[in-house]
Amino acid sequence: MKTFLRLGIIFLVAAILISVLKPFVDDYKEKQKYDFTVNTIDGKVSKDDFKGKALAIYFGYTYCPDVCPTSLSSLSQALKSFDEEKTKDFVGLFISVDPDRDTLANLKDYAKYFNKNFIGATSNKENIDDIVKRYETYYKKIPLNDSAMGYSVSHTSYIYLFDKEGKFVAKVDHFSDPSKIKESLEVILK
Repeated sequence: MKTFLRLGIIFLVAAILISVLKPFVDDYKEKQKYDFTVNTIDGKVSKDDFKGKALAIYFGYTYCPDVCPTSLSSLSQALKSFDEEKTKDFVGLFISVDPDRDTLANLKDYAKYFNKNFIGATSNKENIDDIVKRYETYYKKIPLNDSAMGYSVSHTSYIYLFDKEGKFVAKVDHFSDPSKIKESLEVILK
């Protein structure tokens, strides 16, 4: 009987500890999954640098002929539907998966073309590969024979949205129209 009581107490204490620690473990796992450090023309930035700001992250490359400009335009269009006061604490981060061609100066200009709150960034291939893997996205260089570009980059096209506390909120497909993107932005622009 004493053994049964001890096992019951141990089980109860373990269950309480698990329920108390679970939110901390979940927060830690999320931080590990979505953490990053990339380079901008103004220096290195990490996800923690955007605390207090709503954040949208998009992976692409500046030579992209259609998907990237369409996605960034849709995000910018959705942002324009909010008043400026609501978007002053918003940052769009365009992370290039083509660091061989996309310079930091070029990325800054490219991002700002779509919206004044957008930042262009990249890193070395190893770091980009690690970030892309953790975000569960994809990219791959595709050789283009007889092309001045030399290669294209096939990639998934999602906008990752984070609230002002840095918590992941949504992954929005680039096929979404600006009204769907606006709905998702409303959650993080509070």
